Amino acid sequence: MTATLKILRDEHAALAAMLRTLPLLVPRAGDGRTPDFALLRDMVFYVADFPERQHHRKESELLFPKLRARAPWSRELLDRLEEEHARGEFWIRTLEHALTAWEVIGDARREAFESAVRRYTEFYLEHMALEEREVMPLAVQVLTPADWAELDGALVPEPDPITGLGPEEAYRALFDRIVFTVPPPLGLGRG
Repeated sequence: MTATLKILRDEHAALAAMLRTLPLLVPRAGDGRTPDFALLRDMVFYVADFPERQHHRKESELLFPKLRARAPWSRELLDRLEEEHARGEFWIRTLEHALTAWEVIGDARREAFESAVRRYTEFYLEHMALEEREVMPLAVQVLTPADWAELDGALVPEPDPITGLGPEEAYRALFDRIVFTVPPPLGLGRG
């Protein structure tokens, strides 16, 4: 597996873990537990910001153009995925608004948040599955060793010369904070 595919699959796995865990942290109506809104906000921020600022760029600006050049017959599929990247912005804003409304207004808005989480999770998991089922095998089939070398070079982040950190370090730190806050068995936080 190339560095490019490993990076994209690892990012998909991290996003999928966050998306699958998020609805499990919503207390059931009437169970008396107070939602951990700070944790929910961290998780929603992660699934909103990381794809838009890091992940989609790797696909839309680097991988997809190479596939368009090598496999013109994939245009319809790639157009669909690009459109889903754009549509994801709407879904995530809906999710963020629903979380804020639940926190500010109270349990009357819980159901709207749960519904937004369910819709976004289904949408994004299917989007990633399509990329892994169709795009990644196509890339393996049609891209040349030179294409992979160029992609691998572009996707392995250079550390900031001042801090020594790669651009994804902030997301890694946020991901770790979430994992160490979510209670077992879903995370490593205190139960």
